[in-house]
Amino acid sequence: MTKLPPPEASSALPAPPAVPAAPALPKRTPPQGRWRSTFERLFESRVTVCASMVLALIVLAALLAPWIAPQNPYDLASLDILDSKLAPGSLSGDGRMRYWLGTDEQGRDMLSAILFGLRISLYVGVLATLGALVIGTLMGLLAAFSRGWVDALIMRIVDIQLALPGVLIALVLLAILGKGVDKVVIALIVGGWAYFARAARAAAMVERDKEYMEAAVCLGFGRARRLLRHLLPNCMPPLIVIATIEFAEAIAAEAALSFLGVGVPVSEPSLGMLTANGFDYLMSGRYWLSLFPGLALAIAILAFNIVGDRFRQIVNPRGER
Repeated sequence: MTKLPPPEASSALPAPPAVPAAPALPKRTPPQGRWRSTFERLFESRVTVCASMVLALIVLAALLAPWIAPQNPYDLASLDILDSKLAPGSLSGDGRMRYWLGTDEQGRDMLSAILFGLRISLYVGVLATLGALVIGTLMGLLAAFSRGWVDALIMRIVDIQLALPGVLIALVLLAILGKGVDKVVIALIVGGWAYFARAARAAAMVERDKEYMEAAVCLGFGRARRLLRHLLPNCMPPLIVIATIEFAEAIAAEAALSFLGVGVPVSEPSLGMLTANGFDYLMSGRYWLSLFPGLALAIAILAFNIVGDRFRQIVNPRGER
């Protein structure tokens, strides 16, 4: 006789299907990790490493110019007009000093003048870039955040300014303001803020409708806090890329303005002014008066452009395609 299974065994329900585990959320990379990864990729290229080393030497030489320069080109008492336009490697009239890069028409040591000229060029580049970055970023964020007629007004001003060459705007302003390092900085800021404004507006238009901005509105954060604490940090990467490129362009623009005679005064030896001072002597065989300042200017601009272009490729992945 066949035995039946116990009642409790026959009435047992099948086991419920196993619930799949929820997928693990991707870990958020902290800002320090992102910047560290960016700098690691920045120095993967040997060319970028060499350019960065050249930039470090240029900045260090400019900062230490008062201590490492053989002569102070601002000290008129240390200049001897009899030592003017000496060839590279010549000794001074009293035999106490050797001019490795020669002297200019005022008897200034070209090596010392170039070191102090780097200080002025870097000073103008830093202030002009930072000023244009701050003004252009605020105007671009205001245009994207306000919309309406404010956006239209700001962008029409940007379009009008971008239709004119920046050097032309700087020339007109310097013709009104006069010569001087501070006036050159103002002219370059006015001529360069529009690039940052357009880039900041484009980045803000992408970021303003994202979830974190809606969350900031729901939490009751004020407009200034949403603009500066939440929107601005996420718009900075493309602006930093533009700043690295605009820095080199600001140095080149200052040199061009000084070469045209409307930039810094003659008493302040910027690289552009030194190149312009020696231009009249090129046909007479005194090549060093313009050659060495021009080489220093070209090397500085080239190094900044290489680092800026590499940084652009890292921040904007589409630039690598």
